[in-house]
Amino acid sequence: MDTTWLASLPALLIGVAELAAALLFMYGLHRMASPATAASGISVAGFGMAVAVLASFLYAFNVEAAARPDLYLNLGLAVVALLLGGAVAWWAGRTVAMTAMPQMVAIYNGLGGGAAGAIAAVELFGTKTHGMTALIVTLLGALIGAVSMSGSLIAWAKLNGVIKKPLRFKGQQAFNGLVFLATLAVGAYLVVASEDKAAALMTVPAAIYLFFGCALVLGILMTLPIGGADMPVVISIFNAFTGLAVGLEGYVLQNPALMIAGMVVGAAGLLLTLLMAKAMNRSVSNVVFTNFGEASKHKPSKIKGELKPMQAGDAGIAMRYASSVIIVPGYGLAAAQAQGKLFDFVKLLQAGGVSVKFAIHPVAGRMPGQMDVLLAEAGVPYDMIFQLEDVNPEFKTTDIALVIGANDVVNPAARTDKSSPIFGMPILNADQAKQVFVVKRGEGKGYAGIVNALFYADNCHMVYGDAQAVMVEMIEAVRGLGLPAVA
Repeated sequence: MDTTWLASLPALLIGVAELAAALLFMYGLHRMASPATAASGISVAGFGMAVAVLASFLYAFNVEAAARPDLYLNLGLAVVALLLGGAVAWWAGRTVAMTAMPQMVAIYNGLGGGAAGAIAAVELFGTKTHGMTALIVTLLGALIGAVSMSGSLIAWAKLNGVIKKPLRFKGQQAFNGLVFLATLAVGAYLVVASEDKAAALMTVPAAIYLFFGCALVLGILMTLPIGGADMPVVISIFNAFTGLAVGLEGYVLQNPALMIAGMVVGAAGLLLTLLMAKAMNRSVSNVVFTNFGEASKHKPSKIKGELKPMQAGDAGIAMRYASSVIIVPGYGLAAAQAQGKLFDFVKLLQAGGVSVKFAIHPVAGRMPGQMDVLLAEAGVPYDMIFQLEDVNPEFKTTDIALVIGANDVVNPAARTDKSSPIFGMPILNADQAKQVFVVKRGEGKGYAGIVNALFYADNCHMVYGDAQAVMVEMIEAVRGLGLPAVA
């Protein structure tokens, strides 16, 4: 009986599993495009990842005889790593606060870049790459993965408050350029040394260490001067970097699942980066190579008017008797964990016949989509949530705009003040509503570090206090009018 087909069975199963995983990745990403299907899309993509990981254990059947003594040890280490990593990820995913979600995304994105860099390191130190093309692709993936890892760690530190201010010095961009050129030079040396063993300015292992060191330093230097207002775009850029690095290393390993997953993630990250930059009316190079948010150089136009405080209960009652209300959520809503109370208040308004909509700016919060996730967590129906271009024309006919914890995304200076760092950025036209209530803890500035002219407008009143406490007061005031119970 011919049993030769049994030898090729593991390879066949690996191929089928990788194809299935790639299809699940793409289908899951497609479902993530809509808030209504995003949760199931994440589950589908996660199942695809599980399929790819489990299929990787089938490579054990094709291990060369010389490596078999270490096979069981390595398999054991892989299982332990999966169990530890899975347990930590499960715990973190269950316990992370919504305000810490951007930091977690930055960390996990950095780990993805680090994983791609680690694959490249194994290939380089083990001299497993075959041919100049494969070596160049390996080095490129290593460079991008290392930059993504260290840059994402700095982004995490900024978002988490470990690094509170951008670090800038004279000639910084030129210095960064020199580090980049030095990294490329070391990479070129590695390519030359692989062809000409006599070209020994340094040992190959020393050159590999130097290459990764320069790449890691480059990621740090790139991210340190970028202001906090640009962190959503930075996270998206590094997400694209990680995907690209994974795709390149997948090519080196001739692993279709890695190639497809990396290309899909890289393309999605690049598209999101371009959309985010467009939403800020800026180019990606402007984000990376300028000091956006450096308010000390901004000389604001003289703001007319004064701040007009208002009691939360009075604002709540005013909204009860309005015909239409548009709510603009910002990071302050997430910080106060007030999304649940906000939706309770919204249901009270709806019970009184008030039309309520939510307006989302593409860069509201500290990561792409944070406001959509925040509202979904509170159970807000998707048909109540509108993006900037869809809802902006409605502000002119809206009775009240309620701004909760948002700042720069509703600042009219973006339309009128040419000296402002946010000039030209599309904003939500909350100032065009008949009346505006702004819920803030104090008179603090936004991420761009500039005063918001909206707060001084004739039609704007400030409701000071923690968003959750303010919403409780509004709910109590409206319930005191004898409205039906919350639906």
